[in-house]
Amino acid sequence: MKKTYQYYILFVLILCCEVCAWGQSEKKTIISPDYSDTVLPFNISPINFKVIEKGCEYKVQISSQQGKAIVITSKDGKIQIPLKKWRTLLEANKTRELKINISIKDNNNSWTKLPTITNKISDEKIDGYVVYRRLHPTHYLINGVVGIYQRNLENFKEKTILQNKLYDQDGCLNCHTFCNNSTESMFLSVRSEKHGKMVLMINDGKTEKIDTKFGYSSWHPSGKIVTYSINNLPMFFYTAREEVRDTVDIDSMIAYYSVDKKTVKTVPQLSGKDYLETYPTWSADGKYMYFCRAKMLWIDKNQIPPDNYDKIKYSIVRISYDIESDKWGEIETIVPAKTKSMLLPRISADGRWLLFCVCDYGCFPAWAPSSDFYMIDLKAGQNNGKYEYKKLDINSDQSEAWHSWSSNSRWIIFSSKRDYGTLTRLYISHIDKNGKAYKPFVLPQKDPELYDHFLQAYNLPEFISKPVPLFKEQLAKIVRGKNITKVNMVDMPITMATKKAGQIQSPYSQQE
Repeated sequence: MKKTYQYYILFVLILCCEVCAWGQSEKKTIISPDYSDTVLPFNISPINFKVIEKGCEYKVQISSQQGKAIVITSKDGKIQIPLKKWRTLLEANKTRELKINISIKDNNNSWTKLPTITNKISDEKIDGYVVYRRLHPTHYLINGVVGIYQRNLENFKEKTILQNKLYDQDGCLNCHTFCNNSTESMFLSVRSEKHGKMVLMINDGKTEKIDTKFGYSSWHPSGKIVTYSINNLPMFFYTAREEVRDTVDIDSMIAYYSVDKKTVKTVPQLSGKDYLETYPTWSADGKYMYFCRAKMLWIDKNQIPPDNYDKIKYSIVRISYDIESDKWGEIETIVPAKTKSMLLPRISADGRWLLFCVCDYGCFPAWAPSSDFYMIDLKAGQNNGKYEYKKLDINSDQSEAWHSWSSNSRWIIFSSKRDYGTLTRLYISHIDKNGKAYKPFVLPQKDPELYDHFLQAYNLPEFISKPVPLFKEQLAKIVRGKNITKVNMVDMPITMATKKAGQIQSPYSQQE
């Protein structure tokens, strides 16, 4: 009996500790969005927020060691920080802590001070702009506006690069890729019933419409070639699941486009009939192309979904390339698929870190709640021959995908459904010199309540250092125009991924 009583006391104590811990964690999140305990770039736009606690009046003081504190009062708890004062404060306090103190007045005119929110100000700059796509969540056909947008990360200015309604209401925009985070060499894929499939390429100040369509793509650091995948990605549905949509890569290969010669080629290593190849990305020095590769497990390519679709697991591999001789080497496995699928490899600009997604199966981490970020120290791997990977601490219980590195390799931006469930939002995380990833924060908005009512999904974020030189009216005119650059296909194999005229298009356009 005495022993039973001791167990009972122990159980009560544990329960009390858990309740206290839960209460503290709940109390700690006192603003929305949650801008606390993270690392902020000194040149980021103001982190406007709303105080969650109810009150009649709010007083917020934002301060650091140097300079004058920012004091804001509010009747509704919405805090919009003055841009000039914010910039001055962060510039003067690089590497120091940023304190946010909040006081709330109740109906009895009594003031209560909430726990101090603390963030760190980094002295490592984030790129000035990010380009992303916005669209309404879709299940097969696009309904409404699909657009590519440019956001200034130092303020809240957003510009439209291109929207489908400017050339075809039923058209789509689905890829935008930059060479070395620069807009001097970039392209944008367009699909239109009226005007056909094309790539808008900006290179060395010249913009042209190219008679082809790129899938998942990557520029060689030299800017001379672009590698891209050709995929056949039909969508199908589950009757009951957290994410009812799914897709499978029925057949795929990787090709490469020569910017100067206007030719498209492939090699057997990148277009094997028994393999699926996708998600190409280049190493920082341009000596290797990394991509994802899986053994094809079906014979009938017309069955949707095919047999064993949920057993497909991709490995991350790489292949050497000599740009001068246009010679490809042999495939080398970097991250073998064992029990999971390894996808979307992206390499930091300094060549040190390989960031990728890991999910249960398949090729589409954006629709896989199991998708998490892992990272490899490529420098250590080159030294010891072991490419060991680790799971990052920034993952949630929702999908993490579509990630991009800043040009100084200290920031990543990615899409996640962590705080808003169905809709993907963009999050930024600091990566220090040792590869430690810090708590992500959602992309700041001028209206701190925007994400509570904005019913569009963000995806495919790409950091850029300078703004895009052309915008919607100019690019739409080129899409509608008759001038088009013909591409010479050199010894291209015919696969299920090669679309025929009039064939139903892939839902790849709706990637969220």
